[in-house]
Amino acid sequence: MVPKLFNIWRRGLHTTSARLQVIRGATPTKRICIVGAGPAGFYAAQLILKQLDDCVVDVMEKLPVPFGLVRFGVAPDHPEVKNVINTFTKTAEHPRLRYFGNLSLGTDVSLQELRDRYHAVLLTYGADQDRELELENEQQGNVISARKFVAWYNGLPGAENLAPDLSGRDVTIVGQGNVAVDVARMLLSPLDALKTTDTTEYALEALSRSQVERVHLVGRRGPLQAAFTIKELREMLKLPNVDTRWRTDDFSGIDNQLEKLQRPRKRLTELMLKSLKEQGRSSGSKQFLPIFLRAPKAISSGEMEFSVTELQQEAAVATSSTERLPSHLILRSIGYKSSCVDGGINFDTQRGRVHNIEGRVVKDDATGKVDTGLYVAGWLGTGPTGVIVTTMGGAFAVAKHICDDITANVVDTSSAKPGYDADGKRVVTWDGWRRINDFESEAGKAKGKPREKVVNIQDMLRIAGV
Repeated sequence: MVPKLFNIWRRGLHTTSARLQVIRGATPTKRICIVGAGPAGFYAAQLILKQLDDCVVDVMEKLPVPFGLVRFGVAPDHPEVKNVINTFTKTAEHPRLRYFGNLSLGTDVSLQELRDRYHAVLLTYGADQDRELELENEQQGNVISARKFVAWYNGLPGAENLAPDLSGRDVTIVGQGNVAVDVARMLLSPLDALKTTDTTEYALEALSRSQVERVHLVGRRGPLQAAFTIKELREMLKLPNVDTRWRTDDFSGIDNQLEKLQRPRKRLTELMLKSLKEQGRSSGSKQFLPIFLRAPKAISSGEMEFSVTELQQEAAVATSSTERLPSHLILRSIGYKSSCVDGGINFDTQRGRVHNIEGRVVKDDATGKVDTGLYVAGWLGTGPTGVIVTTMGGAFAVAKHICDDITANVVDTSSAKPGYDADGKRVVTWDGWRRINDFESEAGKAKGKPREKVVNIQDMLRIAGV
């Protein structure tokens, strides 16, 4: 074990030395900083490094570890989605890229400081806040966000103390996107199927004691507006010992509209109708209960009240009728929003994103004038929409804008910029991340898992050697 760790350490020193020689020796004329080491940040870095030969890209991340939502948002039983980490790793190991982990914008470094040290700054730090139901009693202990629940079983630092109460029979999830279905699947999946994933040990232990038998997945609109994808639904329908039970009335007249639908929506609707016709043929001890045309109205002890809605031009309008669902635990999954971490960011608080035009940050809202050299990509710029492929396309587009603006001298690169100097700060380099990665992989191997995530930041820093 000691020789292996020594080789990792020696390899890390060699890599760091090689990078410094490239960065210092080549005297790059263009320095670009990307704030956020999630998908948007890495995809943007990939294109910039490919198109600009004489640039250095510095990626800054508030956590010691990279990959953002790929590490902390993707369901543990979807390891194939995490394969994109291999692509990100190749980008991170490019000799003209430096990684600064454990460095927070707005706390450790200001936006103005970055702008003084770089020719261009790209903000990609994502969406870390929840949209709320805005109902009385929403702050009580049995109401939590799906985002926090996902962070809990995925090992996001700080989420390990969430302690969701799984001692009741009924869980109600408000929202019908893929995240909501992921949470439902985690609650209903056989424990043995999760033990071979990178689900945290504390989450596995809590799930082993879970008394949850029924998960209600509630949406305010109808089946034709469901936000989950066919892949997610197929996985739910195949869960062992779980019955999916639809409400027949929710699908009244739906089959008559099939031919008008575009292919993805048509295939999803056909699968729901097929499942509806086949329900009742098996008898599992657990139930997945999708419910449409219900809008949150009130939260009380042990239950949740919904207004029955009707569609008017695809908008859900509440009627006078209501329904109550038993709800020992309530998980809201109605969307995310970003935070404004630095006063220098022109932030749209209503929409929870940065003011921008195609990724160029707007300096003056009245005139639409852009702030030259400042960019935004990912959910911070678009709002929380789409999947990783969507983020990839958007990040590539913004990265191309950066390259075009630099090439056309819209961004002034005539004067040298020093880049960031991390002296005196506990910054995790890419080699430090590799030490954490190796540690997690070894710990996971002993348990038959791909990795056992380190969830404490101080432990991460110690393992990284900073």
